[in-house]
Amino acid sequence: MYSRLRDLRNDKDWLQKDVAAMLGMSQTGYSKYETGENDIPTSILIRLAEIYHTSTDYLLGRTDNPAPPRR
Repeated sequence: MYSRLRDLRNDKDWLQKDVAAMLGMSQTGYSKYETGENDIPTSILIRLAEIYHTSTDYLLGRTDNPAPPRR
């Protein structure tokens, strides 16, 4: 899961501080999510899926399909 977060961020040419700002948190706090040092709260996981236009299942490694769910 953690490498997917990093890969998605890098694909958009964003820095950790950019994503952290979108989440309203510090770069250090976000970095700990990418390294797996801290567990990602559900609300943050949902927001990350929204930011990256993907599903929480993709972020969690439950599917290899990055397409967001249909509504």
